[in-house]
Amino acid sequence: MSGYNEQAYKQARDAAINRPCPFERALLSRCVSCMHARRLLLAEREAITCGHEVSNQSCRTFHQALHVNARFALHMDANQAWPFGKEIRAQCGGILGLSAALGVDHADVAALVAEGAQHYGGIDLFPYSEIMRGVVHYEPRKKRR
Repeated sequence: MSGYNEQAYKQARDAAINRPCPFERALLSRCVSCMHARRLLLAEREAITCGHEVSNQSCRTFHQALHVNARFALHMDANQAWPFGKEIRAQCGGILGLSAALGVDHADVAALVAEGAQHYGGIDLFPYSEIMRGVVHYEPRKKRR
């Protein structure tokens, strides 16, 4: 048994990250980028915090809306926890779907959410039926052998 203390890591992580990024998994998998992401190394692990309070709130709102809309698209029960693979599909596919809906060719999370909010008049008015196409069609990279 290793001497690694997961609880101590989580406490150190919570102390180091004052503004968690809701798209951290997508950023760590490098399918998207963000101009406000700040990378941290904690206990030989990489973590991401957000460097902009207003963008973080917008991203959290969009992330929550993605979860609400993606449950049906990803065939998930409302009470089911989000497994890693489906979370990656929701995050990466959601950002890429928003990029396609806006007709732009970049995948910067904060910039896309801000552009989308300006273009559509608010995050709640995003074309989620179009965005869900990106979620459904996104394929996470396969495991290396």
